[in-house]
Amino acid sequence: MREDLTKINNTRYSLEKIFPDAQDFLPLLGTDYVEYYVGNAKQAAHFYKTALGFQSLAYAGLETGITDRTSYVVVQDKIRIVFTTPMPGDDNAIFDHIKKHGDGVKVIALWVDDAKKAWEETTTRGAESYFEPRTEKDADGEVVKSGIKIYGDTVHIFVERKNYNGTFMPGFEKWESHYNPASVGLKYIDHMVANVGWNEMNVWEKFYNDTMGFANLITFDDKDISTQFTALMSKVMTNGNGRIKFPINEPAEGKKKSQIEEYLDFYDGPGVQHVAVATDDIVSTVSEMKKRGVEFLYVPGAYYDTVGERVGEIAEDMKVLKEHGILVDRDDEGYLLQIFTKPLTDRPTLFFEIIQRKGAQSFGKGNFKALFESIEAEQERRGTL
Repeated sequence: MREDLTKINNTRYSLEKIFPDAQDFLPLLGTDYVEYYVGNAKQAAHFYKTALGFQSLAYAGLETGITDRTSYVVVQDKIRIVFTTPMPGDDNAIFDHIKKHGDGVKVIALWVDDAKKAWEETTTRGAESYFEPRTEKDADGEVVKSGIKIYGDTVHIFVERKNYNGTFMPGFEKWESHYNPASVGLKYIDHMVANVGWNEMNVWEKFYNDTMGFANLITFDDKDISTQFTALMSKVMTNGNGRIKFPINEPAEGKKKSQIEEYLDFYDGPGVQHVAVATDDIVSTVSEMKKRGVEFLYVPGAYYDTVGERVGEIAEDMKVLKEHGILVDRDDEGYLLQIFTKPLTDRPTLFFEIIQRKGAQSFGKGNFKALFESIEAEQERRGTL
């Protein structure tokens, strides 16, 4: 397991930049997994396999000695997602989380070399403990974990697995399935976006800076991210090696209710708005996802009338990008292509971004207006604009 993770993360180093403003005193080696609390883990895992090309990896539940929850782990290249559902009980915090938020991200797990040190470094700097360092063992070795609380009910869990060689971690067994649809080409998590409440963006920027040693990579104000009706502000936080990036969004004043306000209403508080996943061939990935039933935001065709003038020459056929609604933007280091799914849950909260970077290290500032107009069109259909 350790060798596999090292290989996985090494493949990304050539694409990453070092950010000297970040102290990186933990340090963070990469994203270990993302855990959703959901109403039906089995069905959620099946959807992600069918529609998004994930494969079966691990299972935990009654058969493995776990009585308060059931979890299915799926994997695609470097991305691991855990779906967890509560089992009956008088005091089950997982059930309470789902009742309040609907299906959503509970855990952003970060791979570290020393989980005890990571917990000590963050809690002594002001982070609230989620749980103290603990060691979990089975026949394949041991995993050390610790946790801290972040925005809303979301948490970071630090995972140390240098002495573990099992499929996932103790308490889980390998999930064997004869149904494993082919990958759609998703590679790794590029970034994960948080939506926080009014005037909370700077609070969480300070948290990630002071408590976890992150640096502010870029800031977008309401002039950068606005339309005729709505606006928001965002700061992108990165750790020192650039492997972990967390944009943090907050609402801004506008004529109508912004997507951030809608999210906060339906999620009932701050949380993860979307997971951005990288691909090496966005046209192929999006084409396959559409065949499997994934719906994407519609981008007005007028966007493509001028995008070529703005971004210059690119390798992709603009007609094909227009056909799929894929957006393009350029910065000083290259260009990127991106597209956003519609919400993957019944509440208009969590969605995916598919991104392909052709040198660009930015986040598609030139696409913000077209993107948010598309989101507003969906809000209007829902009656929440």
